[in-house]
Amino acid sequence: MLRGVGTLLVLVVLLGGNGVSLLGEEASSSSLKRRDSTRLYSQRRDPVVAVYEKVKGAVVNIHSERTVVPAGEDPFRLHVQPQRVNGMGTGIVLDPRGYILTNFHVVDDVQTLRVRLCDGSGYSARIFAVDKEADLAIIKIDPQKPLPLLVWGTSADLMVGEAVIAIGNAYGYEHSITDGRVSYKGRDVTLNKEMGYRGLIQTSAPINPGNSGGPLLNLLGEVVGVNVAIRAGAQNIGFALPVDQVIGRTAEMLARRRAWRHGWVVRDVAEREELDSPVRRKVVIEAIEAGSSAAQSVAKVGDVVEKIGDVTVFTSMDLERALLDLGGTAAVSVKLRRGNEAVEAVLPLGPARVVPAGSAELVWRKLGLRLIAVGADAVSRANPQLRGGMLISEVAPQSAAAIAGLQRGDILVGLHTWEILNHDNIAFVLQHKDFAAFLPLKYYVIREGRLREGWLPLNP
Repeated sequence: MLRGVGTLLVLVVLLGGNGVSLLGEEASSSSLKRRDSTRLYSQRRDPVVAVYEKVKGAVVNIHSERTVVPAGEDPFRLHVQPQRVNGMGTGIVLDPRGYILTNFHVVDDVQTLRVRLCDGSGYSARIFAVDKEADLAIIKIDPQKPLPLLVWGTSADLMVGEAVIAIGNAYGYEHSITDGRVSYKGRDVTLNKEMGYRGLIQTSAPINPGNSGGPLLNLLGEVVGVNVAIRAGAQNIGFALPVDQVIGRTAEMLARRRAWRHGWVVRDVAEREELDSPVRRKVVIEAIEAGSSAAQSVAKVGDVVEKIGDVTVFTSMDLERALLDLGGTAAVSVKLRRGNEAVEAVLPLGPARVVPAGSAELVWRKLGLRLIAVGADAVSRANPQLRGGMLISEVAPQSAAAIAGLQRGDILVGLHTWEILNHDNIAFVLQHKDFAAFLPLKYYVIREGRLREGWLPLNP
C-alpha cells in the first residue's frame, strides 16, 4: 500500500516535473516571440526609415504662385484676366537662420513663396540669391527657432547600383520619400534649346514634379545630389545635380552677397576611411588673393579652415554663410589646422574686389575665363621664381579656354612670353599690335602643383 502510494507520489512528481517543463517551454516560446518581434522591428526600421527620421527636419516644402496670361490670349486686351498658377518644390536647409537651397526653376518668375517645415509651421520666403546657369537658388525665411542641418556628402564615390533616397514635395504631397538606385553617373541631359545639364546623377528613385530642389541621399543619410529633373513619360528615370558641383556653386552665390572679401581661395575636400564610413569634409586654403587683407594674416596655403566665428566649417558653404551677418565687422576670429598644429587667428575683411570692367570683360569675351589674382605662395611649389598668377574660377562652355582644356582651379601664370599677374596683363597680350603673330597663343598654367602648357585657338 505504501509502495503504491509511493509510486503514485513519484508519478505526481514526474507529472509535476513535466508540467514545469511545459510551462518553461511556454515561457521560452514567449521570449522567442519577443526576440523575433524585436528582430522584425529592426528589419522594418531599415536604413531608409532611419535616414528619413534623421533628415526630415532639414527638408522643407516650397509652395509658389505666379501670374500668367492664358495661352492664345492677347495680353494687351483689357478684358483678359491673368491667371494665378500654383507651383511647388522642395528645399534643403543651408543655415539654422533660415537660408534654404532649392532649384532656380522652382522660384523663377514667382510672385509669392511660402515654405512649410516638417513640424507643419509655415513662413513667407524671399529670394536671396540665384544662379540660373547652375539651376540653383537660395531663399530666406525667418524661423522662430534655429533649423536643423543635413550632412553634405560627396558624389565622387557614388557607385552605379548604389541605393539612394529622395525626399520632397512630390505633387504637393509634403515630405514624400522614395528610394531606388543610382542608374548612371555623368549623364548629360538637354531639356530644350535654353536649358541643359551636364554630368547628372541618374536615379531610379521615383522623382515627381515638386521634388525639384530636394535632396538625394545615400544610406548614411548624406546628401549626394539635388533632385532637378525627370524624363517625361518614362518610369523611374530621374536626375540630380552632383553634390560636389552644388557645394561650389552655392558657396559662390553666398559670396556674391557680401560687400567685402576674405581673400582666401579655398578647395573642398571629401574623404572616407572606408566605403561605409561617414564622409569627412574639410576646406583647404588653396591660394590667397594678391593684395588682399588676408595676405597680411597668419593663414598659409595648405591650412585647413575649421571654424569661422561660431560656425564649424565642413564645406565652403559653411565658410561663406559664417560671414553673411557680420555687418561692418572689420575682422573675424578663425581656427585653422596646419598639419597637427591648431592655429587661432584673426581674419581681416577687406572691401569687395573691384576688377576693371574693360579688362575683365575682354578676358571673358575673348577667352571665356573668370579669374582671381593670387600671390606667389599659390604657385611657388611649381616654380619658386613665379610671383603669382590668376586662378581660374569659371570657364565658359565652348569658349577658347574650354576647347584648349583649361579647367576651373588652374592658375594661369603666362601667355606667349609674358608673366600673368592680373587682368591688365592679359588685356595687354590680347590687344598687342603684333597679336596675330602670337597665334596660336601659348599659355602656361599650374595644375596640381605642376607647370603645364598648351595653346589657345584664337582668331587674329
